[in-house]
Amino acid sequence: MSVNVNIGGHIEKVNGKELSYNEFVKRYMEKNQPVVLTGLMDGWRACRDWVIGNGQPNLQYFSSHFGCSRVQVADCGRREFTDQKRVEMSVSDFISHWLEVSSKDCTYASGNGQTLLYLKDWHFVKEYPDYAPYTTPLFFRDDWLNIYLDSHPMHWDPDTYHKTNDVNCSDYRFVYMGPKGTWTPLHADVFRSYSWSANVCGKKKWFFLSPSQCHLVYDSNMKSSVYDIFGDVPDAKFPDFNKAIWLECTQEQNEIIFVPSGWYHQVHNLEDTISINHNWFNAYNLDWVWKLLVKDYWEARGYIEDIRDICDDFEGLCQRNLAANTGMNFSDFFIFISRFSLANLIQLYHLVRYHQNGACDLFTKIQHLASNLMSIRNVCVKMESIEGFGGNIAALLDIRDVLEEPEFLDLCMALSKTYEIMDEQRGQIPEMEKEIFGVDLEDISFIEASDTKVSTPKDLIRGLNYAFMKLNGISNLGSFSLISSDDI
Repeated sequence: MSVNVNIGGHIEKVNGKELSYNEFVKRYMEKNQPVVLTGLMDGWRACRDWVIGNGQPNLQYFSSHFGCSRVQVADCGRREFTDQKRVEMSVSDFISHWLEVSSKDCTYASGNGQTLLYLKDWHFVKEYPDYAPYTTPLFFRDDWLNIYLDSHPMHWDPDTYHKTNDVNCSDYRFVYMGPKGTWTPLHADVFRSYSWSANVCGKKKWFFLSPSQCHLVYDSNMKSSVYDIFGDVPDAKFPDFNKAIWLECTQEQNEIIFVPSGWYHQVHNLEDTISINHNWFNAYNLDWVWKLLVKDYWEARGYIEDIRDICDDFEGLCQRNLAANTGMNFSDFFIFISRFSLANLIQLYHLVRYHQNGACDLFTKIQHLASNLMSIRNVCVKMESIEGFGGNIAALLDIRDVLEEPEFLDLCMALSKTYEIMDEQRGQIPEMEKEIFGVDLEDISFIEASDTKVSTPKDLIRGLNYAFMKLNGISNLGSFSLISSDDI
């Protein structure tokens, strides 16, 4: 049995106050590299309300103010498939158990029979929208996932949809709480998203494995991965595990760690800890999301391949299984990027108009939006070749109908507000009121009247091509043109 973990380095730690957004993008997001950031949690209400003077969690505060909330709690000593066994309980019951365990100074490795429980994935912001425990740091604001989920479900099936079901996750903004000794098994994040995790109090130990080495923690069939890098790792099942070179870091109170896409990690609470965590993706890692969907699609299909000949809707079943296992399917992802394309195009249209009229210098923001659309178009090109985008997948959007949706207006407004906050020269940007998004389709002229229906990646590519040709006619976008005339 192997418990040999080879530590080959440590995660860089940087003062976030001395880092610009563009520097963060170039050094960490574009390169997909982890980093620990300090100095970004000043003024957070959570750091006042949730922590007592000695740096310990203010557990009584949670019992008094949020005790009736129902939460998912992981039993750190019991495995269930690839994760820890989950149970549901009230916050007050969880706090009572925490206090009981802490009074006996129990740890996961003590073997004294005590159960260590770890509150995970608490949708605190959704449950208490007026409380405002923190402000999302600038580096993490370009969050397409949560912006979208604030107005749209990721997966919607009229036969199975319920507002509270697991697939229709309300958001990916979480609070985690657990006593010393609680931990999270080895994993890569949902959707292969980015994540950030802020320690409100306590201390965590992180172990990271880069995407280029992740195959080393899988069995020879690439079906099963190591659960606990410090547990029972049989050489016969995981023959390459000892070749893995890990990075480690200790995250202190008031530090935030950025976890890039596809990095496997295992996390241990060295002290009683409360953290705030977001999963998110944007233009820089959208391709990671699509690659995971393709991988999971082929796995879901392989599991039921033997019933293909007797199944009336084999592809539909594959897609339903993909949504259940991954959180979205091909249709969901396509509808997501189609709506986000249109929201970005609306932003871009009005910025180009302002730029043309000399209202202010908006070239940096125009560049950002054009790069977003380039990323979406590049993913669409890859999507065209996938068999799962056959004619039996319902992914039809009528752009005219989308423009009339109140939820889409909310998405546009959220995107506008996000990019205004992100802009380092936000004072130069004219305020965009709701009415400017009520522009008629003919006035925007993104897509010809005959092409307002989008049902395939090819349709979306064609629409983006046409929109950029129209925008180039309004104002020269230079190197940010997505296409040449030969592509039309």
